[in-house]
Amino acid sequence: MRLPVPDLIVFFLLMAVNIFIGVFFYFRNKTPGDFTAGGRRIPAWVAGMSIFATFVSSISFLGLPGKAFMSDWNAFVFSLSIPFAAILTVKFFVPHYRAIGNISAYYYLEQRFGRWARIYASVCYILTQLMRTGAILMLLAIPLNTLFGWNIKSVIILTGLLVTAYSMLGGIKAVMWTDAIQGIILIAGAVVCSLFLVFSMPEGPRQLFEIATANNKFSLGSFGTSLSESTFWIVLVYGLFINLQNYGIDQNYIQRYMTTSTDREAKRSALFGSLLYIPVSLLFFFIGTGLFSYYTSQPGLLPGEYLLPGAGDKVFPYFIVTALPPGLTGLLIAAIFAAGMSTVSTSLNSTSTIILTDYYKRYFKKEAGEKESMKVLYVSSALMGISGIAIAIALIGVESILDAWWSLASIFSGGMLGLFLLGFVSAKTSKPAAITGVIAGVCLIIWMSLSTHSPFHTNLTIVLGTFTIFLVGFLFTIIFKKNEK
Repeated sequence: MRLPVPDLIVFFLLMAVNIFIGVFFYFRNKTPGDFTAGGRRIPAWVAGMSIFATFVSSISFLGLPGKAFMSDWNAFVFSLSIPFAAILTVKFFVPHYRAIGNISAYYYLEQRFGRWARIYASVCYILTQLMRTGAILMLLAIPLNTLFGWNIKSVIILTGLLVTAYSMLGGIKAVMWTDAIQGIILIAGAVVCSLFLVFSMPEGPRQLFEIATANNKFSLGSFGTSLSESTFWIVLVYGLFINLQNYGIDQNYIQRYMTTSTDREAKRSALFGSLLYIPVSLLFFFIGTGLFSYYTSQPGLLPGEYLLPGAGDKVFPYFIVTALPPGLTGLLIAAIFAAGMSTVSTSLNSTSTIILTDYYKRYFKKEAGEKESMKVLYVSSALMGISGIAIAIALIGVESILDAWWSLASIFSGGMLGLFLLGFVSAKTSKPAAITGVIAGVCLIIWMSLSTHSPFHTNLTIVLGTFTIFLVGFLFTIIFKKNEK
């Protein structure tokens, strides 16, 4: 299968714009502050769009339609938890980090509990970003495999190397401006695809909803009390904790809060970027449901291989290259590809920032100069990119990338949200109490991750890990105080 000339022109034009932005800002990244915080002169709307685009990535663009096509809208409940997390973030987390003024999200933990807490949280963050990078690189390979039949492993390696090189060029400014541009393209593409599906049904728009309703495709999941199934409540609680962690303590987002010039702009960007994801994710789920109705009404259009378990993430790319008109196909393929590039670049940039601030300058050379710091940032980005490529290759053949990412994010986050909350909420929590809480939480997370007899759904790993760290730490604070008296 080959792209028509108009699609190729659009695709390569948008890719060229991305590379141009990276090269443009490369010559303006003269200091580590420029590379990691954009000189703190990024407009609020750009920061907001970057927060949105970082959250969306290719995981949402391909994973959400694939999930809706294969099942229902249960995963959309995740988005419904965002307003709660966004309000708490704007009210507490953004002012807190802006007041501290350190680019590292985990500097606070060292001030509160000691260096062990900073190491624990930063290691959890790095592992999470490696898993995320791998999942996105894997999803980026799917459209190109569908388009040209290229080997997925080869596409992952080539794409990973290109993205790594790109992230090393432009720093955070290139990443954020590219995010803003691609975010607009992604939204436009999702709207156009939704309308195209609605008006392409053989018997009119009504048929789409009739087929979807008859197959229970709009279901938000069971409202039962089971703790071992992906019910409405399990996904809602999981979403609340993951989104609190994303917007409240994730370096990807904290770094963006620090790029604006004022606290007010930082709050506006955080609120705008987080809430924008809700209607856009709704569009992605609608696209997945629309694809189900579209191909159910015309079964001869979809090859049988796309109905097999694990093929859901490939249906939308197949629709893009076989059903959409010339020009629009190239635009969407480029948008998917660029969104993945921007998100991976974000992870690499933020991870290299943590390696520099939390490790190199903390334990190796505290007074490292600007040239030396930039070298560390470049080398760290390269190492993280290569590691992400290896993880992406390991994810080949996974049934649902979205499910895999949710499970891995839940596990590798390590419940570090509990440690942050312990520091925020309980001002009297001591270092020994915090250590005890983390040990208890990590033990629970390891058991839930490895046990084949756990009565809890995988998505509850971060929830129970967070609660355990917080509650055990709080209780031992009381116990230690009584012993002191």
